[in-house]
Amino acid sequence: MPVDHASSTLSTSLVDAKELLLVPREVLINGDAVTGQAVHVTEGRFAAIGPAAELRARLPHLTAIELPSHLLMPGFIDSHHHLTQSLGKSLVFGEPSEIFRRIWVPLESSLDERMLYLSSKLAALEALRGGFTTAVDAGTRSAGEIDSLARAADETGLRCVLGMICNDRGGSAAQPPRQQIIEGAERHLSRWKDAPLIHPSLAISIPEAASDDMLHDVSALCAGHGAIFQSHVNEHLQAVERSLVARGQRPLQHLHTVGALGPQTLIAHATLVTPDELNLLRDTDTAVAFNPVASSWKGNAVAPALQMNALTIRMGLGTDGTRSDGFRLMDAAETSQRLTSGLATGDSSCGGGWLWLDMATSRSADATGLGKVCGRIAEGLAADFLLVNVDVPEMTPSWDRPWELVRYGNRDQIDAVFTMGKLRLWQGWPCDWDARSLLAEVREAAAAAIEQAPIQRVHPRSFEHRAAMRGHTREGQA
Repeated sequence: MPVDHASSTLSTSLVDAKELLLVPREVLINGDAVTGQAVHVTEGRFAAIGPAAELRARLPHLTAIELPSHLLMPGFIDSHHHLTQSLGKSLVFGEPSEIFRRIWVPLESSLDERMLYLSSKLAALEALRGGFTTAVDAGTRSAGEIDSLARAADETGLRCVLGMICNDRGGSAAQPPRQQIIEGAERHLSRWKDAPLIHPSLAISIPEAASDDMLHDVSALCAGHGAIFQSHVNEHLQAVERSLVARGQRPLQHLHTVGALGPQTLIAHATLVTPDELNLLRDTDTAVAFNPVASSWKGNAVAPALQMNALTIRMGLGTDGTRSDGFRLMDAAETSQRLTSGLATGDSSCGGGWLWLDMATSRSADATGLGKVCGRIAEGLAADFLLVNVDVPEMTPSWDRPWELVRYGNRDQIDAVFTMGKLRLWQGWPCDWDARSLLAEVREAAAAAIEQAPIQRVHPRSFEHRAAMRGHTREGQA
């Protein structure tokens, strides 16, 4: 069934098939775009990848779906997200750092079950539209049940590392007794153990939001259950200074002292790190979620990702809930390193395009504890993948596909998004549920949710800011 352009016939064949034999123009295998390959998908996994002629002969019962315009590549993995913050996305634009104190904690704490669900489902839809087949949720500060997040992820088909916040010193809507937190954490880790798309995780919002014992015990629980422990660390100057005043240590050093670092730990941001702290990350095999868009939008610094990579620190790319677009995230990652270190040192490569592509896929999988689950086009792994139309002017002619994906790739080229071998989105919209109705419901409910949240904003909205700037200009001219 040769197809040069996306068509309803193609989408129908992909939706209805229980088993697929796909023959794309290129397959991204271990970071290289390989031609002449076919991919066999069955029971939610990649069953075989090999020369197209061989797989056609081996699988005569399947009609090969020809995709001469497409690259088949792993779905992007967002190593750091906040699914329950989607209702207030642009409220943080122009705001000074530590917006979680004035906007996110008040907003999340005010959300009821319905709004948690709507926010999470909206965020999941945005993620899938941007090519993310997996998102690592850092945990909601709401007192509502975490089931709402799991339900939203499951319904949309987004693979989700589902964080449960275990703060025992504030920073969330509810603060039950220590033993109750530990018991709830153990239930959370056990409950989702066998869920196909939900991977349980535990989180401490920031180190200062938990006692030393809690930091140690939560990290140890994750290590014992094969889950990841998440925390925001060394992101803002204020937090670093508070830690120095309170404990005489920087947050990352504090985590190390209490035994909370290790291969089970995923540190979000790590933008303000000393050489000694970089060695701590390397020596403890702690992973980092690098969030370049968050740095440019509201951070105090940019993580030294190239230096981390040179030290073999495990890393993945994260959005921090800023903008769910995998292609623009890779571009932002490369650009951030070019501006902060490449220009000053004459490093014209800045890691090369392949580094950021790997960091958005296979390396993110490793950093988030999913290296044996997804992140690559490989036999036995979950069939979480994208069909990207590369028959576009921006990628013609092609000389270096990884660089082209990082610098030229665009969300509108993503024709199909699959998780567990099932087509979830076709040309940006779900195949089996009504996303337009979701958007309408969010529009109707969001205003009240924002109104009742005790949010404190510093920066005015655009029309107010423009008017104020015009006023300043007139006064200056006078």
